[in-house]
Amino acid sequence: MAAATFQELLSNTMFQYFLVFVFTAFGVVFVILNVDVLGKLLFRPVMPDPLKLTTYECGEPTIGSSWVQFDIRFYTVALIFIVFDVEVVFLFPWAAVFAKLGAPAFTKVMIFVGVLAVGFINAWKKGDLDWVTSIAAHDLAAQKEARLARARQRALETEERRAA
Repeated sequence: MAAATFQELLSNTMFQYFLVFVFTAFGVVFVILNVDVLGKLLFRPVMPDPLKLTTYECGEPTIGSSWVQFDIRFYTVALIFIVFDVEVVFLFPWAAVFAKLGAPAFTKVMIFVGVLAVGFINAWKKGDLDWVTSIAAHDLAAQKEARLARARQRALETEERRAA
């Protein structure tokens, strides 16, 4: 049996998978070698200093603990921004070829935008986009609860006076 030619090897599916594996392994080893080994040895000087280990925030010295809890609305607004940023990323390529795609593509994109609009309306109705109102609504709810608690307390005191 004669040795297989290169063209015959390329037509073999297993050989193609082997080539993909070899190139992937080479790429992973190349990245690890460059980033980890060469980066530590050649480009990053190791000069420990207590000042380098301190927390740095925009040029200002830190005040208090670094473990401060942030308001959840910051994260909510960030997630909403990411969702609509991704929407724009998907709409730009579609807009570039809209004339070639026709009505079916327009329908599909309108469904996509509609789903995102439903999510936006839901976030809006929940009050996640309205900073002042959500704080005021929370304060009003707390004030209402306090008034109800005081009314219950007065009713209990009145009953105790009548019973005595």
